[in-house]
Amino acid sequence: MSNEDDVIRVRLPDRKKGELFGVVTSMLGAGHIKVRCEDGIERLARIPGKMRKKIWIREGDIVIVVPWSFQKDRADIIWRYTNPQVEWLERKGYLKF
Repeated sequence: MSNEDDVIRVRLPDRKKGELFGVVTSMLGAGHIKVRCEDGIERLARIPGKMRKKIWIREGDIVIVVPWSFQKDRADIIWRYTNPQVEWLERKGYLKF
């Protein structure tokens, strides 16, 4: 079975809910990180409690963020992609930053 035949299920951002791709630029501690979003804004994002212990996020990871409606320079992280998922996104042309 070749690499192209492998089935990879990848969650994409729901644009109706305001979700965006982002790249983790720096870790700030206490569940907060800096994320450069695909719209060009660098946001202070927080890792929700349900993700904090289960999913480890490092600098350079691709994530999905939801900007806050009342404070545009803040966001919540809702998803982190694994390396095979990132490769698939790049191959399909979803990542453009």
